[in-house]
Amino acid sequence: MVDEFIAQAIHLTFASIWAGSVFYVAFVVLPLARDGEFNTTSPLETISGKLTTISRTSALVLLLTGGHLAGNRYTSESLFSSTNGQLVLLMVVLWLALTGLVEVGSKRFESGLNGKKLREPAGDALGLYRAAAVVAIALLLVAGAITTNVAALL
Repeated sequence: MVDEFIAQAIHLTFASIWAGSVFYVAFVVLPLARDGEFNTTSPLETISGKLTTISRTSALVLLLTGGHLAGNRYTSESLFSSTNGQLVLLMVVLWLALTGLVEVGSKRFESGLNGKKLREPAGDALGLYRAAAVVAIALLLVAGAITTNVAALL
């Protein structure tokens, strides 16, 4: 029981950090870069690198803690037949989407920064990061539904 509490706390903490980081880059950093508010690529390269590190670390932690939680709470049958189990499967799909969107967005952004451009790479990556932010928010909503056992309310 204690291990599930710790796994769930770690899971939700890393999910929140990841979602918040993606949201901040999508709605604060990239619009500023696109609008020419930066004079050099250096801070953007640092931000992009740190977001990639946060994203990869969070993806791994969520895989491990989510796998532990799912293994303790669901059978293969209940994963597909129960509402909470289906929400877990939806979370996996959203997790894959968020991981992919951030990875592709980061590569697109960094390749433009390597060419010492500022506005164009920010504009090119903005749509991907905003989609990632929406997916991240959806992940948090699904996590809230699972955590509060919304299935019991239905």
